[in-house]
Amino acid sequence: MGKIMQDQSQIHCQSEYGILQKVILCEPKYMEIKEVINDVQKRYIQDNIDRSLAVSQHQKFEQALRNAGVEVIKLQPSKNHPEQVFTRDIGFTLGNHLFISEMANPIRKGEEKVLAHWMNEQDVSYKKLSTHPIEGGDVIVDGNRVFVGISDRTCMKAVRTLQAELPNFEIVPIPFDPKFLHLDCVFNILSSKDALIYPTALDRKIVDHLASMYHLIEVSESEQFSMGTNVLSIGENRVFSLPTNHDVNEQLRQHGYQVLEVDFSEIIKSGGSFRCCSMPLLRN
Repeated sequence: MGKIMQDQSQIHCQSEYGILQKVILCEPKYMEIKEVINDVQKRYIQDNIDRSLAVSQHQKFEQALRNAGVEVIKLQPSKNHPEQVFTRDIGFTLGNHLFISEMANPIRKGEEKVLAHWMNEQDVSYKKLSTHPIEGGDVIVDGNRVFVGISDRTCMKAVRTLQAELPNFEIVPIPFDPKFLHLDCVFNILSSKDALIYPTALDRKIVDHLASMYHLIEVSESEQFSMGTNVLSIGENRVFSLPTNHDVNEQLRQHGYQVLEVDFSEIIKSGGSFRCCSMPLLRN
């Protein structure tokens, strides 16, 4: 791939909705539910994952990103990491800083080393958050404000560490019901004005607080289960979403978003969708 990213200005994310220019993906070549670590996997553990179908769906997502002008960088899949497709969790970009996560679940430990190896190859500097568990699915950025989900995967000590690393950012902890895995499964920012939310997973006071900042588009229980909240914004009001989430997609269109529908039905069986499967490096 060459030394394409030595220039540190090639790393920058200040929001969840700026124009996506560079993103890290990992093909689900070895994807499987080895042990149940979230509620969605409980339903699909018997069927497990049809890998060839998951790879095919992922390739269509990758091609749709490329067609939209996004540069796609692919990590090498490993037999040892059955959930490596969810690249969002292993790192996150805040401002000009790239952080590599400390994974909470043993089955996911080691994924961060694959990312770090790639970063070292590309001469890209990063910070390793290795003291307390924090995963990128719990980290949502909007300007200088960063929402961090407090769950079984991310703890308050990690939030305090992150705040110390980023004194110019306001880190806002958001506790939620940990059975929903990551914050981006129940809350996701679409623009400076709009956000998706599954309010059942959050305390009423937190929902009211978020409602004071954004117009909240509510996701139903059934569409939360099919990852309706876990869309990926790529800028200019373009949003990747599953075709099966009709209500979410209709609401998005009513609010002026262009919905890019890609079938991700096999991949969501493991509890993550488009946002989980993409780690932005550069947004304009």
